[in-house]
Amino acid sequence: MNKVFDDATTALQDVQDGMTLMLGGFGLCGIPENGIAALVAKGVRNLTCISNNAGVDDFGIGLMLQQRQVRKMISSYVGENAEFERQLLSGELEVELIPQGSLAERCRAGGAGIPAFFTPAGYGTEVQDRKEVRWFNGKAHILEYALTADFALVKAWKGDTDGNLIFKGTARNFNPPMAMAGKITVAEVEELVPAGALDPNQIHTAGIFVQRIFQGEAYEKRIEKRTTR
Repeated sequence: MNKVFDDATTALQDVQDGMTLMLGGFGLCGIPENGIAALVAKGVRNLTCISNNAGVDDFGIGLMLQQRQVRKMISSYVGENAEFERQLLSGELEVELIPQGSLAERCRAGGAGIPAFFTPAGYGTEVQDRKEVRWFNGKAHILEYALTADFALVKAWKGDTDGNLIFKGTARNFNPPMAMAGKITVAEVEELVPAGALDPNQIHTAGIFVQRIFQGEAYEKRIEKRTTR
């Protein structure tokens, strides 16, 4: 199976309106910049996007929100995007907010084939609304269902032609669990090497989870808020 594609445009050519997408990253760290740019250029609409956050107004998923491509966001933090806020308050955008740990576990469970799990996070809040509650060891837990997606878009530091991935530092974040949970996982990497060139002990995501891979280009790697002493 040849997994290597020339670029994001060809790797995502069969993404269609109405699909559910997972997009790795945390803030702007480790986001699939090339994949997002290809989706904006393609103009697909009515998407459900599962991502820790919604980017910023002029970068990341924020670019897709500007073009009204997203119907629903499933996220844990959305505080850096004024356009997101505007669309939410005006009723243009459907939003499901999830505790961050629950979001990570729902993605991981989806990739592991676990349909649902109980967690105490969110009990007694709006997160609990209409969810089954059970008690374990004297503590209330709510039922959360696993998440999967038609496509998962992830970004890694290095990958090989078999789809094995290595992430760098905090850019690892949501990328590995989302890579497991996509029916088709598309990985963009800064460096693409031949199969067998990676140290097996350093691989974070095995190639069995990755169906398509390409070498990205022109990464900006923006920082939302630069903090100095």
